[in-house]
Amino acid sequence: MKEYLDLVKLVLDNGIRKHTRTGVDTISYFSANYRVNLQNGFPLLTTKKMYWKSLLHEMLWYLSGDEHIKTLRKQTKIWDAWADEQGRLQTAYGRFWRRYPVPSGGAILDGEVYVDKHHPFVSEEENGALTFDQIGWVINEIKTNPNSRRLVILAWHPANAVVSKLPPCHYTFAFNVLDGKLNCHLSQRSGDIALGIPFNLAAYSLLTQIIAQETGLELGEFSHSIIDAHIYAADKGSAMEKYDHVEGLLEQLKRNPLPLPKLKINKKPIDELTFDDFELEGYQSHDRIYFEVAV
Repeated sequence: MKEYLDLVKLVLDNGIRKHTRTGVDTISYFSANYRVNLQNGFPLLTTKKMYWKSLLHEMLWYLSGDEHIKTLRKQTKIWDAWADEQGRLQTAYGRFWRRYPVPSGGAILDGEVYVDKHHPFVSEEENGALTFDQIGWVINEIKTNPNSRRLVILAWHPANAVVSKLPPCHYTFAFNVLDGKLNCHLSQRSGDIALGIPFNLAAYSLLTQIIAQETGLELGEFSHSIIDAHIYAADKGSAMEKYDHVEGLLEQLKRNPLPLPKLKINKKPIDELTFDDFELEGYQSHDRIYFEVAV
């Protein structure tokens, strides 16, 4: 995809070297933005081999609302490094998408207003805590009030983020309906250009297509804002050399993008979708490029 390659070049050409918590320096660029037209095909990178099955399993896990990786790890180990010994994540995207905490009566500040347990998108947990289904509410709102400018989903909880081992990188996204088309904008505090961004691009495009089909809309655009867009850069011969991503990205810049695949989804309610309901047609890619994850 040209949009992705343009992003890579932007960061390489204009980024500034920066020390990070991982111990590996990055080439970092402030506030990178790009957008893709989802009607041109499903935006799964073709300049390197992408692992579609892992991505799909991860998205279905998000949509389940689970915070435990016991089912996910049977298909992909993507979250293992950040889970505790019991397999629970301190911050799980899907848990906040589908089960965002509603403050209890004693935690509500003067002047604040919150939904109560009688709201149709509120559920009561086993411990009595109330949670709010943001995905369910947004889908209903798109169906009943598509001109709304409040179609926002949040994965950021400040009191969780300050102590979490890995608070959400892609922390909020919003939908917008124009001319019968569903558009999605993702905001991300930190984006690993080589590893994370290709998955984020494909994952949220996948989610947009799922919700567009659920609400009877055509696909529009996916746009993405990355506050700290970075590429891991380590000196040759150093102890951190294996984490260097520059060489692999330079190789991608030499490759010509191939035609994008098409994604077909069986027409079923979102909460009934399973792995077998998705079919990726015509995916071709250049060879794999291996990038080591800096944890």
